[in-house]
Amino acid sequence: MYRLRQIGLVVLANFRRWRLNPQILLAFGLGFVICFLLSNKVLLFAQEHNTLLQMLEPFIWTFGDANSILLISLCLLLLFADMPNLSNEVPLFLVRTNRMTWMLGQIVYMVLATLLFVIFILLSTCVLSGANAYPANLWSDTASILGYSNIGEEIAIPAFVKVLELSYPYKCTVHIFGLMLGYSMFMAGLILFLNLWKGNYGMIGGVIFSGFGFLLNPEMIAQWFHISQERIRIANIIFGWISPLNHATYYMHNFGYDNLPRLWVSYVFFGIGSLILFGLSLWKMQTYSFSFTGTEKITVQKT
Repeated sequence: MYRLRQIGLVVLANFRRWRLNPQILLAFGLGFVICFLLSNKVLLFAQEHNTLLQMLEPFIWTFGDANSILLISLCLLLLFADMPNLSNEVPLFLVRTNRMTWMLGQIVYMVLATLLFVIFILLSTCVLSGANAYPANLWSDTASILGYSNIGEEIAIPAFVKVLELSYPYKCTVHIFGLMLGYSMFMAGLILFLNLWKGNYGMIGGVIFSGFGFLLNPEMIAQWFHISQERIRIANIIFGWISPLNHATYYMHNFGYDNLPRLWVSYVFFGIGSLILFGLSLWKMQTYSFSFTGTEKITVQKT
């Protein structure tokens, strides 16, 4: 219990940095702006056609798309670019605890901060849906129009028929939330490990990681290389298995009649990947050389 209390104090110290922190305010503010811009198409469509929305549908149709997940995950670069945080109280924590306890506190903080950020994104889309939404667990007429016609494709809203036919809004939201959280956690773990390993290379690694997922988009590959429809289907399956971004995309999963990964496979993929990256960060912490502002570079001995 004493170690758990020490870990909790490290977590609280990190969250205290959020108070009036421009970096944190920018991350959440940018996240809200992205939610507004991406969900605005759905809201305007519903207003123009005088139809209601299920309150979770703006979140579902916005973040059921790989490009939207990619954009919102980039806000994590602002949240975690300087992790592990080497603030003024770190030397005291290292003296009173040890490296592993302090590092576990950083990891727990990153997990909780990622969870809070994804919850903020979900609530933002619900707030933006406004008075034209209802809470019942039923798809709206707006979703039916977008899914069963080509209008959704024309205005770039990913309302897929198989999502409408094989799930309900609340269940679909839980899975999209879980996939976003898994992808964000994986990216946070990568940022932390690269910052420890190469010294502030986490942001570069995060950008490369996001770019890798963006480039493994079957539609983009098809446009570049003019691939036939049959080969697009095969590429869709291959990239669905190897791309972390496609694992985070709800409709890029097997719902019983294709060879894409199932939802549980993606959860295991993100879970194991995040644990490996956080485990590597703990291992790297044993030899990490701390450098504090206003001092020469020093190494704090392991206790």
